Amino acid sequence: MDGNRDAGLLRRVVRQVAATRAGAWVCARLLHRIDHVVFRASGGRTTFSAIVSGFPVVMLTTTGARTGRPRTIPVLALPDGERLVVIASNYGQRHNPAWYYNLRAHERTDVRIGPRRLAMTARELAGAEREHYFQYAIDVYPGWARYRSRASHRVIPVIMLEPSSCEKDEAK
Repeated sequence: MDGNRDAGLLRRVVRQVAATRAGAWVCARLLHRIDHVVFRASGGRTTFSAIVSGFPVVMLTTTGARTGRPRTIPVLALPDGERLVVIASNYGQRHNPAWYYNLRAHERTDVRIGPRRLAMTARELAGAEREHYFQYAIDVYPGWARYRSRASHRVIPVIMLEPSSCEKDEAK
């Protein structure tokens, strides 16, 4: 996976628009809703975001930090062997996304990649490890550099999702 090099014209345009302030505002408010509909309609095979961007989007199920109830949200996840890297940029908005706080409160999570459901554990990265994976993310999607500059008042969290010892790889 390498930035825009492997993307067609439509995907390059979608990626550029999503990185703008207006595009990010729209994406933050609507995209997850559309993704849920497409995910259900496709039988769990894909999301709207994955189709139009070409990026790997997974369905991340966290436990609500305050409610304790399951919350499922589509997120772009970058593969690193059996692990996944997720960036809590929230499209460069002023605050971190809710799923980030949920993972901080409850590190165990389920990730759905197509029909596979994986039990994973979240670990927030820091220091050189965080910088390495954030740069990897920018190499894949340069829009994250723009999100970082818009969210310069906060450090954008980088989360490593690792297979849990109680792996539950189920095809559903």
